[in-house]
Order: sequence, then structure tokens, then C-alpha cells
Amino acid sequence: MVNQDWFEKDFYGILGVSKDVDAKELKKTYRKLARQHHPDSNPGDAAAEQRFKDIGEAYAVLSDPEQRKQYDAVRAMGGGARFTAGAGGPGGAGGGFEDVFAQMFGGAGGAQNVRFGAGGQGAGGIDLEDLLGAFGGAGGFQQQGGGQGFPGGFPGGAQGFPGGGGGFSGRGYGGGMPRGQDVEASITLDFRSAAAGDTVTLSKPDGGRITTRIPAGVKDGQKIRLRGKGMPAPMQGGEPGDMYLKVSVTPHPVFGRDGNNLTVDLPVTFAEAALGATVTVPTLDGKTVKVKVAPGTPSGRVLRVKGRGIATSKATGDLLAKVQVVVPQKLSDAAKDAVEALRAEEDGTDPRADLIARATS
Repeated sequence: MVNQDWFEKDFYGILGVSKDVDAKELKKTYRKLARQHHPDSNPGDAAAEQRFKDIGEAYAVLSDPEQRKQYDAVRAMGGGARFTAGAGGPGGAGGGFEDVFAQMFGGAGGAQNVRFGAGGQGAGGIDLEDLLGAFGGAGGFQQQGGGQGFPGGFPGGAQGFPGGGGGFSGRGYGGGMPRGQDVEASITLDFRSAAAGDTVTLSKPDGGRITTRIPAGVKDGQKIRLRGKGMPAPMQGGEPGDMYLKVSVTPHPVFGRDGNNLTVDLPVTFAEAALGATVTVPTLDGKTVKVKVAPGTPSGRVLRVKGRGIATSKATGDLLAKVQVVVPQKLSDAAKDAVEALRAEEDGTDPRADLIARATS
């Protein structure tokens, strides 16, 4: 059934735009009005909330080229077409928009009792076949296999009433009902919440609120599709649009991320690196693990801790600890004597010899 709102509501007037407004100006106007009347900006204001819903409904229809074409056709019909019930109609009186379509699809009186007259092109009238073509695409209607179609059908119409059943087979009716508008939203999570997953509450464009679960391991810049959480369908029976939620993740002061692996810089002393040691490494859950630093470990070596990275539904990463040898800023006399003794031991050894040789070869 055609949505009565399309016949009664002036979506152009709701948004305050002309009928020839282009997509760019339409979007700009919608965003401005949506911000102005959003319930979060007008708490407790029922009028603003209703205005926000009307704005969203109008934009959902006018921003979709196909729906806008259908809407314009319906509005044009309201200004020029005349619908009257024939002798078999109820009381012989003029029927409304929905009454006529009810008769067309098997309602009281049947399609054979409906007559269509045009008010003339000068009055903004629209031909029935033009109107139905706007709903079902090119071509008319054709009765197939008898039933409640138009006897004989309209010539050239491949889209009709299969098996004599009711309902349009073209886009906009039945299985092809126009969907609601898809919308975008954004949310910012801290690093830990993004890694572990979180439950968040979001505002919808129509003024409602939804609560959804953000899966564990979501990445910075990732988009999550929330099915059916967008704008409602402009016509009764249609599917609502989807919401595409863009996630921003704030950096962590200690941990980084490489795929599902967590990364961390691990400071060790010169003695620990030279002689070997077992050291403590922090994990994202606030606990710690012990790892072994082998004797002679240089700066930059990565120590891997299995299974202590980010856990998703598909895999669990590791914790990668990158060794950073810490050079002491001050030395006691005893420590200085020890380093001097080490330098004497290394006399004649040039750790850069191989580097220079490879660079000049």
C-alpha cells in the first residue's frame, strides 16, 4: 500500500528547500536542521523531537533518487488527478488515494469499478501510466494468468501481477520495497575497551537510542555495520536502513598494536642484557608475566610472549616486548671503575667495522 504520508506531507516544505534542490544543498540543509532540532540539544522538548523525526523522514525520501521520483509523482497526482468510484463503488462517491489503490489490488468493488480522470497538463495533472511507471520502472502493467489484474493489461508491460495476485512486482513494492536511509555515526573508545570489547549507547537520527556491543579487537578507523539501525523505511512494510559506526581508538601510553599483537618497549639494564636475566613485563589486563633475557641480548631484539595479545573471535595475538638497553645517566665510582675495566678488555675491538665495510662496498 502506498504510504499516505507521501500524499499528505510536503517534504520539501519540511526541509525548507525548493523542488529542484540538488543533492549537495539538500544534505547541507538536512545536517543544519538535524543539529538544531536534535533531542540532545533540546532535552524535554517534544515539539523539537517531532520536528527532528519529520526532518529525518523527509531527508530519507528526498535523498534517494528513486524514492524522490516516486514521491514527486504522488504529489503531482494530488494536484491534478481525480479518482472516483464507479457504479459498483461504495455509495458512488469519490474515493481517496488509498481507497483507489485498495480497489486496484482486490479491495471492495474491484479494479473494474475504478475510473481515472486527469485535470489537464496545465493543472499539473499526471497520467496514470506515468505514475505507475514511476513506481515500477519502464513499461506498464499486464495481467498474467487471470485474476485481479487489469483486463487485457497495459501493452508492453512486463511488470504486472504474476498469477493474478496483488502488489507491484517492480522496485518499491512487495520484496522490492524501498529501504530506509543508511546513516553514519562515530564513537571513540579507549585502547583497553577497544581490545576487550565494550557495550555502548548511541543516538539515532530519528531521536531514538540504541545499545550495541562493540566486538573485541576493533581497530582504529574500523567501520561496523549495524543492520536495521538506520532511518525507518519511507513506506510501510519496507526495511529500515543500516547504521555504519566508525570507531576511533585513543592511543595507550604503554602498549601499541600490530595486527592482533600487542607491542611494548621493554627497558633492561646493561648488566641484564650482557649477563642475562629474568625480567617482569606488563600485560594489557593489568597483570605481569616473566620473560627471560638471554645473555648478550642487544637493543631492538623482540621477545615474544604467546597468547597475551588481543583476543578476537577469530584469533588471539601475542605480546611483543622490544628490548631497550638503558644507559645509566650517572655512575658511582665503583661502577665507573668497572666500565673502565670493560673498555680495557674491549680495546682493539671495533663494533662498527662491519657496518663501514658494507656501506663502502
